[in-house]
Amino acid sequence: MGDIIKYILDMGAAVFLPIVMILIALGVKMKFKKAVVCGLTLGIAFTGMNVVLGFMFQSISPAATAFVNSTGIKLTTIDVGWAPVAAIAWAWPYALIIFPIQIGINVVMLALGWTNCLNVDMWNVWGKILTATLVAAITGSIVLAFIAAAIQVVLELKNADIVQKSVADLSKIHNITCPHVMNLEGVVLAPISKLLDQIPGVNKINLDSDKLKEKIGIFGENSVMGFIVGVLIAGIGQCSLKVILQTGVEIATALVLFPLVANLFLESLGPIAEAAGDYMKKRYKGREFCIGIDWSVMGGRSELWVTSILLVPVELILAIVLAKFGINSVLPLAAIINVAATVPALIITGGNIFKMFIMGVITTPIYLIVSSEFAPVLTNLAEVQHTLTIPQGQLLTYYGIEGPEFRWILTHAANVINGEFWGIGLLICFMGLFFWYVKFMKKKDIQMELKEQKD
Repeated sequence: MGDIIKYILDMGAAVFLPIVMILIALGVKMKFKKAVVCGLTLGIAFTGMNVVLGFMFQSISPAATAFVNSTGIKLTTIDVGWAPVAAIAWAWPYALIIFPIQIGINVVMLALGWTNCLNVDMWNVWGKILTATLVAAITGSIVLAFIAAAIQVVLELKNADIVQKSVADLSKIHNITCPHVMNLEGVVLAPISKLLDQIPGVNKINLDSDKLKEKIGIFGENSVMGFIVGVLIAGIGQCSLKVILQTGVEIATALVLFPLVANLFLESLGPIAEAAGDYMKKRYKGREFCIGIDWSVMGGRSELWVTSILLVPVELILAIVLAKFGINSVLPLAAIINVAATVPALIITGGNIFKMFIMGVITTPIYLIVSSEFAPVLTNLAEVQHTLTIPQGQLLTYYGIEGPEFRWILTHAANVINGEFWGIGLLICFMGLFFWYVKFMKKKDIQMELKEQKD
């Protein structure tokens, strides 16, 4: 049975999630033809998003590598991205047990009214497995690994409720949300947003894509912004004129294609989410339900990609600076388009590029330091499991590790078994900040509602 489940999951989100969504659509009495079309469209949307994201990475990667090489700094830890790290997580002997843990917690919390999110994004269960794998490797305790995964499941579902209105507003799809661990970054970003709102002048700057177009005309168009940013990054990498211009056109292409692909999520998820919401409301009067799905539903927001690309030179410069201080060994590469940082910033700010960029600058060192610390553990796991082959003298990691603060705190809190009592203190502080974050987001939702009524 475990082999069958793993086989299906190995097909990837583009195959697995459409199957799940078709079954849900049929379960809520949607017509067979419409359910199948919506499900296939979702698969196409995921595939399209990954194709464009991969294309953009291939455009930026040579310039990024050239820039780092020109500094003469040697970074010994290679950022391999999420896929190889997911393979390491799946190789954990107890990986499939996380499935009933996630499903069981979700069912119980729905029944008790502790969440309104039905998380169908089972493919991303690997995020919980990764946390459990790290805890097991660091503490040597399988029980603590399961407890850590369960804590993550609970917080993801609670956070899914918290960000639901923002996700729906950004994606333009009602009755959906995003129960992804990356969005727990909001707990850290909310205080930063609050602080920025207290700074005179800074609190008046609100640059989303529409306002950019109003203020700077043609330079606010996705194609022109993409070209300019691509040219700047390739220029920083000291590339040839030919490569600089090619990079500019390729990044412009990606920024134009992202919103087109994102429309497919609207076409596929919109009808299913509406049908599921109506179905649940009939059976549980007075309750509002939503479907939990991957972050890609917000991929049509150009603010997400403009900020991610603008942060590329920042990531490279900070990687070099922190390496000189001995607290970073990572060369950001496979995850250099760090959506794990920009998606939660998009949710917190509502798409304010200026604030998103500042948040990215502040949190980039966290991603570098945490991914550096996890590198020896992940490398050892890959070697023991024979998952990946690592060149002698090098380490591997995942620079864009989602929710780095949460994962780092949780693993150290679990390591109380080995005497790291301070980790428990940090976890208590994180939970205290989480409750403040809940109030922050509720206030944000009220402001959104007042704005909608005014408009």
